[in-house]
Amino acid sequence: MLKEDQAGQSRARQDILESRTALGIELGSTRIKSVLIGEDHRPIASGSYDWENKLENGIWTYHLEDVWKGLQGSYRSLAEAVRGRYGADLSTVGSIGISGMMHGYLVFDREGHLLVPFRTWRNTITGQAAGLLTEKFDFNIPQRWGVAHLYQAICNNEDHIRNISFLTTLAGYVHWKLTGQKILGVGEASGVFPIGKNGSYQTAMVEQFDGLISGLSLGWSLEDILPEVRSAGEPGGVLTEEGARLLDPSGRLKAGIPLCPPEGDAGTGMVATNSVAEHTGNVSAGTSIFAMVVLEKELSRIYPEIDMVTTPAGKPVAMVHCNNCTSDLDAWVRLFGEVLETMGAKAEKSDLYDALYFKALEGESDCGGLLSYNYYSGEPITGFREGRPLFVRMPDSRFHLANFARSLLLSAVAVLRIGMDILTGQEHVRVEKMLGHGGLFKTRGVGQQLMAAALNVPVSVMESAGEGGAWGIALLAAYGQRKKEGETLERYLADRVFAQIQGSCVEPKIGDVQGFDSYMKRYLEGLAIQKAAVEHLHDS
Repeated sequence: MLKEDQAGQSRARQDILESRTALGIELGSTRIKSVLIGEDHRPIASGSYDWENKLENGIWTYHLEDVWKGLQGSYRSLAEAVRGRYGADLSTVGSIGISGMMHGYLVFDREGHLLVPFRTWRNTITGQAAGLLTEKFDFNIPQRWGVAHLYQAICNNEDHIRNISFLTTLAGYVHWKLTGQKILGVGEASGVFPIGKNGSYQTAMVEQFDGLISGLSLGWSLEDILPEVRSAGEPGGVLTEEGARLLDPSGRLKAGIPLCPPEGDAGTGMVATNSVAEHTGNVSAGTSIFAMVVLEKELSRIYPEIDMVTTPAGKPVAMVHCNNCTSDLDAWVRLFGEVLETMGAKAEKSDLYDALYFKALEGESDCGGLLSYNYYSGEPITGFREGRPLFVRMPDSRFHLANFARSLLLSAVAVLRIGMDILTGQEHVRVEKMLGHGGLFKTRGVGQQLMAAALNVPVSVMESAGEGGAWGIALLAAYGQRKKEGETLERYLADRVFAQIQGSCVEPKIGDVQGFDSYMKRYLEGLAIQKAAVEHLHDS
């Protein structure tokens, strides 16, 4: 989506020199991406840094020193791209936005010291607390949410709980260090604690939580330690001198740049796919997979499979979040790459992915009796605290590459189907189409076709989809500085960003839908195999 023509390059250079730009940085599961957009909201440069979570002492985590190493590497990559393409040093931008993986647990003491290693969204260690809070609030509290991690630490009587001064998310932490502001965008905050109709934390539930901990003499109340909530378009502070050096140790980047409130990857995914209005929805498919559907009204009751969160503007959203998506697929691609290298051949990683994806389209619609489980970690929707990646077949299954590849891709979206069935079947939520973005949709048309089969709705992918959440948070940063009086986020995106952006739409095919239904029946029956693997297979 980067501008290629000479006129566009000249306009982009002027945008850079005159600070008519916005910078978005998103800390994703496997990559920290930076995107710089021009006055017309299109990307003019990008940079990235690859990283990976670690499983340490049973906890999925990232080290904070790796956060800053990665942020600096991603920004440096962007600045080098700007210098190489436009002959300009990146000393300032019009605005900045920070986004990151939603949920998790980062807590600090009064001096700003991290009290326990970062516990990411991927952990499934808060089942007791999530269940107790869900019952207390009469509101689904998923295991990933910050308040579930907090209450589980209290239930465990962990040493650090009396020293907590601030609880936040990854995006909130980075924003705090860049600006000194302890805030969250409302969409990100809705994955920490339930949000009320006033756009802030549910007051009654805050009081209920404080009642639960009142006899423990912790020295703080929930309101004391939670970040302030801001909606899209509201100010998020400015880049401090210290923040500028944290992001750009070279010293070129100047302080004083305004930031928008930090948002999670779910919110930026909605923005990047123009899925912030009622009846719209999007699917983000990468290391995890989740669907977001903007609602007209709240659901009739609570469902453990569905989270109630909000758009960055505070509208209610039903979120179906699954912990596992492409990690198992990535592992198989690495294995096939090793086979080729052993044979003396070499193929680019992207070519391997394309070959496997397109081969999947040649497979039988139900994968010929093959079955795959991509559970690298636990999967709460299907009731698993731990994961065991599995591939299963019967002696008479039709085992060939096309069916195998298709089984891997259908496995990546199977759990999502369970939650979506609740929304469309039990709650009668109307979804006109879904917008797809993320790694699963990179190979043209394939992820779309299989997702359309899984959900039985049209699936669109925009030409901008590859830019992802980093572009989405850049758009939120631009909105904060450029919106007109009374201009909503929905109108801003529809009229000023997406009016000229093209996309492709794939309708579900009857044969594919029927094949996925057959695969899904077998998948659900085979969960007993996954259960046995979790119970009997352990690390040596």
